[in-house]
Parts: sequence; C-alpha cells; structure tokens
Amino acid sequence: MGKLVSTIFVTLDGVYQAPGGPQEDTSGGFDQGGWSFTYGDDDFGRFVVEVFDRAGAFLLGRRTYDIFASYWPKMTDPADPIAGKLNALPKYVVSSTLTAPEWSGTTVVGGDLAKEVTALKERTDGELQIHGSGALVRSLLDLRLIDTLHVLTFPVVLGAGRRLFAEGAVPTRFRHTGGRVTGGGVSIQSYDLLGAPEYGAYELPEDAQA
Repeated sequence: MGKLVSTIFVTLDGVYQAPGGPQEDTSGGFDQGGWSFTYGDDDFGRFVVEVFDRAGAFLLGRRTYDIFASYWPKMTDPADPIAGKLNALPKYVVSSTLTAPEWSGTTVVGGDLAKEVTALKERTDGELQIHGSGALVRSLLDLRLIDTLHVLTFPVVLGAGRRLFAEGAVPTRFRHTGGRVTGGGVSIQSYDLLGAPEYGAYELPEDAQA
C-alpha cells in the first residue's frame, strides 16, 4: 500500500493560495500570487526533486489540477525531474464536474472521497502525492487519510488569501520526522499524522500552593 504524502507551500500566516505566479489563482480577488518565486534557490530545488523521485502517482484538487494541466504538458523534456514524473505517472483529480480531462494519464475521482482515496493508496506503488490542493489536503487530514505532510513555510506574511488551517479543522496531532531550512529562509518540515491531540496543564507544584 502506498503512502499518501502532501507537499504544500504556506506563508507565515498560513496562506497557500497561488504561490507560483500572479495569474495562478486570483479567486476571491487575491492579487499577491507568486509569493514563493524569489525563494526558489538550489536548496529548495533539491528538496522538490527528492520529493518527486518518490512519486508513484499524483492526487490533485480541481483548481491545482487545472493550473498544472495548463503548464506541465508543455514541458516536454523527459530529463526534467518534475515534468517527467507529472507527465508520465498516473494522475487523479477530485472533481464532480470534470468529465473529459485532456492531460494524458488523468482519471477523475468522484463519489465517496474516503473510499476512493483508500483504494488509490492500495494500488499505488511508491507515494501517492498531493501537491498544493489545500482544500483537498484539509479534507483528507480530517478523514485521517494523509500519512505524511511536508510543510514549506516561506518567510512572508500576506494578510489575505486562502489559509491551510481554518476555523473548524479537525484537531490533529503530528510527529515531526525531519526538517531543514534553505539558504533563502524557507523552513521545510515533515510530519507524520498521529491522530487526536493530547492535552495537559502546567500547574504549580503542591508545595507552592498558598
């Protein structure tokens, strides 16, 4: 059974919308797209290539799928470590409206999300990877289906845009499994999902009670 692994870019205030370019996703009047671009140094590139090296298939939300499908099929160099994987490996897009995807190797996933994604994990060799797709990531975290979360936090605050964790998220605890900071200051941290949070309290020792 493959692992379901999410890699997502967020700002210090938790925004994940449109990291790659001004026109990537302007929904909601968002006008700060492209905020990750200036941090794309060699350290950053090495991590991304490491992630794609482990891919067996891709699972994408509809908005991210449309962004990727408008760009990556045009990148035809088979030696490109990202384009080569995205164009060659199976792609699954979660959508209730897409009926005839044009990107080769794409299958539309509808119906019961938990059931469908569990089945995809079972038949994927290597990692079933989610890139971006924040709303889908939240749903799958709430369903306890994501195994590993790579969060890349960029040293910028935007004050607007869609946030990864919003009010109403299912309380969730993670185990930190590794991390690094790029030369440009991007904090790359990896977490495995454990389940519900644990709680406690800092209390005065008994002999300090007065």
